[in-house]
Amino acid sequence: MKQSDVIIMGGAAVGSAAAYFLASQKDFNGSILVVDKDFTYEKCATALSAASIRHQFSTPGNIQMSQFGTEFIRHIGEHLSVNGEAPEVGFHEGGYLFLATEAGRAILQSNHLVQRSLKADVVLLTPEQLQQRFAWLATEDLSAGSLGLSGEGWLDAYGLLQGFRRKAISLGVQYQQAQVTGINRQGHHIHSVNLSDGSTVACSVVINAAGTGAYALAQSAGIDLPVESRKRCVFHFTSPATVDHCPLVVDPSGAYFRPEGKGFICGISPPPEQDPECFDFEVQHTLFDEVLWPILASRVPGFEAVRLQHSWAGHYDMNTLDHNLILGAHSEVDNFLFANGFSGHGMQQAPAVGRALSELVTYGEFRTLDLLPFGWQRILAKQPLLEINVV
Repeated sequence: MKQSDVIIMGGAAVGSAAAYFLASQKDFNGSILVVDKDFTYEKCATALSAASIRHQFSTPGNIQMSQFGTEFIRHIGEHLSVNGEAPEVGFHEGGYLFLATEAGRAILQSNHLVQRSLKADVVLLTPEQLQQRFAWLATEDLSAGSLGLSGEGWLDAYGLLQGFRRKAISLGVQYQQAQVTGINRQGHHIHSVNLSDGSTVACSVVINAAGTGAYALAQSAGIDLPVESRKRCVFHFTSPATVDHCPLVVDPSGAYFRPEGKGFICGISPPPEQDPECFDFEVQHTLFDEVLWPILASRVPGFEAVRLQHSWAGHYDMNTLDHNLILGAHSEVDNFLFANGFSGHGMQQAPAVGRALSELVTYGEFRTLDLLPFGWQRILAKQPLLEINVV
């Protein structure tokens, strides 16, 4: 039987970040195996996301995780260079702009206080100030806006994933292309996993970083993980409108858009009654035609003339309890660590979560950020840690 001290199930951004941080951990000297069924990663959430990072959350831990992510990405060459070559991730600190009508003003102000208490570089703007900064924006129905001045923006998520992976391999991490077909548990302990090539690998610790595949893996170990796969579509369009210094704009409707190349990308979550668990990659074109285009044209008058260039669909691993990360060990299995239910925030939180997982494996506790609120306790007690700003 093969043996690895730590098996990481899932090698996209979160799994490869965990592998990198653990292999870099001076107090850890064990072996690490990352198992992933597809080394192209073309269908993973990381590759198909809108690839953005923000500090404008309502939950302190989410803010802190993304702040660490920003600093890590700003200095990525110091962390992930291999043979003097740093990953190219094209981080553009264009900021987020959350817009609110009178109905949402109090929430925006409340979130702003939390963000500023953690030194997020954000500012609240009146409709008049919004109009001065962004002359292309329709502000008649707005009461306020919250703008990220630095630290927020977008990047090449696939480049970040590959940067983590390449660095982890250079540090001795083994990657195996296979599917985990079973997890072997005795009492409170996982002792091995079965792979699709017919092999079994013994282990001391298992990490579930499998995204939308996480639920099935948890079930195979007898654990009920409240995570479902929810489809999200991204649309790329062009417009003759002049939209200078455009941040990632989040409309009060929940729709978002941001610059991408010579055009823009946009998206919106379907209404709950049209958002079942889903694993296919078929684009919901009616979302753009019937929902997004009218919102875009109303918010930016120049967007009345847009041309859809292409679109794609990816998936969120949605935590159905509270849309927040589930991190750490379940009370019934002490060596099975979870990093699931990111609900669209996995790429931006990958550096912080990778570091946190390395601390749990090495020390049995968090040493930097206190991420205990994201643990299983609130899941088992059905006491949501609600995140208001889900995009």
